[in-house]
Amino acid sequence: MTTEVAPIVTRRLAAQEPWTLQSYLSDGGYGALRKALTMPRQEVMAEVDRANLLGRGGAGFPAGRKWSMLRKAEPVYLVVNGDESEPATFKDHLLIERDPHQIVEGTLITAYAIGAAQAFIYVRGEFALGLERMIQAVEDAYGHGVIGANIFGSGFSVDLVVHPGAGAYICGDETALLESLEGKRGFPRIKPPYYPAAIGLYGAPTVVNNVETMSNIPWIVLNGGDAFAALGTETATGTRMFAVAGRVNRPGAYEVELGKNTFRDLVYDPKLGGGVRDGRELKAFVPGGASSFWFGPERLDFSLDESKVKGEGGSMMGSGSVIVLDDTTCAVRAAWRLVRFFHKESCGQCTPCREGSGWLEKIMRRIESGHGRPQDLELLMDVCDNISPGVSWPSRWPPNMTTICPLGPSIPPPVVSSLGMFRDEYLVHVKEGGCPFG
Repeated sequence: MTTEVAPIVTRRLAAQEPWTLQSYLSDGGYGALRKALTMPRQEVMAEVDRANLLGRGGAGFPAGRKWSMLRKAEPVYLVVNGDESEPATFKDHLLIERDPHQIVEGTLITAYAIGAAQAFIYVRGEFALGLERMIQAVEDAYGHGVIGANIFGSGFSVDLVVHPGAGAYICGDETALLESLEGKRGFPRIKPPYYPAAIGLYGAPTVVNNVETMSNIPWIVLNGGDAFAALGTETATGTRMFAVAGRVNRPGAYEVELGKNTFRDLVYDPKLGGGVRDGRELKAFVPGGASSFWFGPERLDFSLDESKVKGEGGSMMGSGSVIVLDDTTCAVRAAWRLVRFFHKESCGQCTPCREGSGWLEKIMRRIESGHGRPQDLELLMDVCDNISPGVSWPSRWPPNMTTICPLGPSIPPPVVSSLGMFRDEYLVHVKEGGCPFG
């Protein structure tokens, strides 16, 4: 059973119209900003550093360390990444729709801490309701005096812009997002030298943080970094939201304590996933979004700790999406659908990603439609190896890259995982000339 801790970022989601300014203020909203503005900037940064808040967007880089890496120059920008678009990942979407002021407050505190006079919240264009509520929240915050000039008489001034994305998955990459903000096509930049902390938006030092990361900042300022670090374990502090999807009885977004809970809790706890649908057997699960290597039932008891999932498991918790496959799920079809998504969303800048994803999609489609050949199995692995050299099963993390951004090595995991775990299913597709699951 999951540990009983008070939620941090989801505590207001059940309130009456929690997206409104009135609701937020009635619950102490913007009190953390008021407190932060009485503290030296370095002290705010130190609290976040003590919290050991790992980024909640995918890479899991410590937020406080990212802030401290900013190149010493003027101006400094802050960008909040709300372009969540990986299949079955919807936790940030929920926060944007239901509690936008919490994100705004976290953004303002962060802007103060790093000395940014301009901040942007980049929201995926398809989030129509969330985008509408975020824009309204920012307008209301301006009207309330928490954004603009001389906030609370502190001498700190900041402007905040909500920028809608155009619906490109690649803009989830921080450098592609910055290109998009600058009005260009969302092509990822080569790193180095284009680490945003050094050369970011308009060539200036820039911090890019995820929506959920920002949502944690007000709580940390009010309660202290040590209080946040006391939750979870030494290597996995605080709580985190997980989007539990697939063949479970209660799909949804849930906030749980890291480190002390497991994937089994997420899937089977009656308050969370509620078990596999229709009493079926769990076949496999994807622990960290579509771009992560799959796990079998034997890894259900892995703790929700990024270091363990990466080190022992050879995968990642990534986007915070846990996708459950039961024994009625065709592993070939599931992998093909994920590959088809990555092929469609490749920006086309890098040959291994642009061409390799298309080849994999064609081969997978051929196998699933009953026209596969025995040699296709090795061909799949050969193409995967050209996209991410050395990729194999059992998996290891991190994968090698031949592309500018991580989308390239995100393509092989569903293919390699399904082949490694369910090779017999591929052979049945080939030998019987069709999908045995109908």
